[in-house]
Amino acid sequence: MSDPDCIFCKIVAGDIPSAQIDSDERTVAFMDINPATRGHVLIIPRRHHRDVLTIDADDLNACTLMAKQIAARVMDKLGADGVNLLNSCGSAAWQTVFHFHMHVIPRYIDDSARDALKLPWVPKAGDMADIAAAAAELGA
Repeated sequence: MSDPDCIFCKIVAGDIPSAQIDSDERTVAFMDINPATRGHVLIIPRRHHRDVLTIDADDLNACTLMAKQIAARVMDKLGADGVNLLNSCGSAAWQTVFHFHMHVIPRYIDDSARDALKLPWVPKAGDMADIAAAAAELGA
């Protein structure tokens, strides 16, 4: 299953070049052309799935396992001090390509030349009543 208008489906098909670093029967890992940090990699399923809500379990598991392998590789080979795994689902969550993908973003301590990524979220204590209300709504 593929989408002829999807840029990631075109990468899988070989119609658009990419700096591919790994692949298997279900996934492709390639360098992000708009990297947040040095070594930023995208992991995609070969089959087209719009987002995390539509991807099947086998492709999701394969992408997660590939992301784990690439995370270890960027730590070892690029000397990253940490790694963020990121998925965005929907425009409100900053998804810009509507083909499921996971970002593997190497993080570097004290190296602003290689690590310019700053998260917009600053953790702070939440309202416990609102947290409890949300938990009640989300509970099974």
